[in-house]
Amino acid sequence: MFGKALVLLAHAFAVCIAHAEGSLFKVPTRDGVVTTVFWEAAPRAQATVFLFPGGEGGFGKVQDGKASSGNFLVRSAPFFLSKGFNVAIFGRPSDTAALGWSDRTEPRHMADVAKVLGFVKQKSSLPVWIVGTSRGTISATAMAIKVRDPAIAGLVLTSSVVRMTTEGAVPRQNLKSIEIPVLIYHHAHDACVHCPASGTPLILAGLTNAPIKKLMRVNGGAHPSGDACAGQHWHGFVGMEREAIQHIADWIKNPIP
Repeated sequence: MFGKALVLLAHAFAVCIAHAEGSLFKVPTRDGVVTTVFWEAAPRAQATVFLFPGGEGGFGKVQDGKASSGNFLVRSAPFFLSKGFNVAIFGRPSDTAALGWSDRTEPRHMADVAKVLGFVKQKSSLPVWIVGTSRGTISATAMAIKVRDPAIAGLVLTSSVVRMTTEGAVPRQNLKSIEIPVLIYHHAHDACVHCPASGTPLILAGLTNAPIKKLMRVNGGAHPSGDACAGQHWHGFVGMEREAIQHIADWIKNPIP
């Protein structure tokens, strides 16, 4: 009986598949639904970054304790760790194969996000910074608006979806409800149709109640290739990943306008 109780307790919180470094968890988030999360703790961590990759969501397979996706945030996870941040990467719920544009602001998505945040808080009591990239900025912004939790310290938006005709675009959301520091980080040559750098001031203008807000449009990197909305183009800060995470980490540690 005691053994069965332990098994039930373990499943009530999360199913973990451990690896050499990071771990893949399946967290119960809604009735009959589990959501995947990649977790890796940093030595002497100062905070946790809660990452929302772009595209259809997910972080690829976990191989040798590392998430394998080529998404900017996923492949940059080691840089966050080296800067003293625990890494939590939001995956996908078991009832969908892809997180679409409209899905990312829906109540069921926010229910999953809130439960995963609760799991992250069990792993670490440190402040949590929400970080999204590309389509993940829709989720990250919605989380900052709708999931009110004192553990959330701030928001970082990279390669933000700013085209107003795109469903869920960051400037279309209720930005005035955000009352935490916000960094908008964008490549000046981002060629994704949904994410032109020229649209980023719309986010800044909407953040009327953020105590600190900053727009950083950067140059750098090298050899963009493939889809302009994918991770190996300027949109994904290709060739400047380490520099980009350094900028973001420095700002998180000292948020200034």
